[in-house]
Amino acid sequence: MGVEKTVQPTALKYISLVTLTVQNSAVALSMRYARTRSGEMFIASSAVVMAELVKLLASLLLVYKQEGSVQHWFMSLHTQIWQQKLDTLKVSVPSFIYLVQNNLLYVSASNLDAATYQVTYQMKILTTALFAVLLLRRELRSLQWVALVLLTAGVAMVQLSATDGGASSASTAGQSRLLGCVAAIAACCCSGFAGIYFEKILKGSDVSVWVRNVQLSLLSLPLGAATALATDGAAIASKGFLFGYDSFVWYLVCLNALGGLLVALVVKYADNILKGFATSLAIVLSTITSAVFLGFVLTLQFAVGTALVIASVFLYSHQPRPHPPQNPMREQSRAYQKNQE
Repeated sequence: MGVEKTVQPTALKYISLVTLTVQNSAVALSMRYARTRSGEMFIASSAVVMAELVKLLASLLLVYKQEGSVQHWFMSLHTQIWQQKLDTLKVSVPSFIYLVQNNLLYVSASNLDAATYQVTYQMKILTTALFAVLLLRRELRSLQWVALVLLTAGVAMVQLSATDGGASSASTAGQSRLLGCVAAIAACCCSGFAGIYFEKILKGSDVSVWVRNVQLSLLSLPLGAATALATDGAAIASKGFLFGYDSFVWYLVCLNALGGLLVALVVKYADNILKGFATSLAIVLSTITSAVFLGFVLTLQFAVGTALVIASVFLYSHQPRPHPPQNPMREQSRAYQKNQE
């Protein structure tokens, strides 16, 4: 029996949410350290590919644990991936959309200052909720919509407080602010649609979350490799694919792979909106950790943004009290009087 069957779905929901929050915080801090420490710098695009490869191997191992034997493991993969090609191709949709999203983000970052880029990209929280309503027919209370707006504003303020003040004053020669904003909004729509589409796939079939991860990695690996060759082909050819790798880089690769597995679990047992809350809380947690250990200076703007994020979590999870049952005799009496009139 696999992990999915031995743990209650409700418990797995909260365990995965908390773990994803911690993992996102650890990735942010570890990535910053990895890119600012002394020594040979590894090629970032190769680390993305290696993380996807590690996630694939981990997913294959989890499928084996779930099936219990090599024969059942092979038959499960053959049946659900090779024989059901159309179902496997469905997973290529979010893979392709995420690739488009990453390119749009590059266009946006190239045409907007850091502050505008960060604020605009937080719209992905709202687009995710919108696609959840449209594609999954999920109903959100008015208070939950307010919570999502507060979350968007809070995360934007937290990220702005960590933005270098000089970054926004860089030269804008050759940049198009309109193009940057359109690209950022389009990237938010891609992020929301791809996340909800993947959630619909995970929850709309009896295929295990680990097999889905195998499908996603098999399709993401070629895309990631092509992107690495397109962006860093010369560096890879001259230095090697694993240039600059040491124990810390391998730890970072495994940590990113863990994030991919956790996201699938959260999407399967919770939803993409809650995943957004977990990610937002991770931003706050990593910034606080930076203040304690890395010398980051907390500001009033950060404090207000943090308060908005925390308030949004409580608002979104608030369950209104059910209305007390009406007196049936009184209702009948009112109906009778209305008929007499």
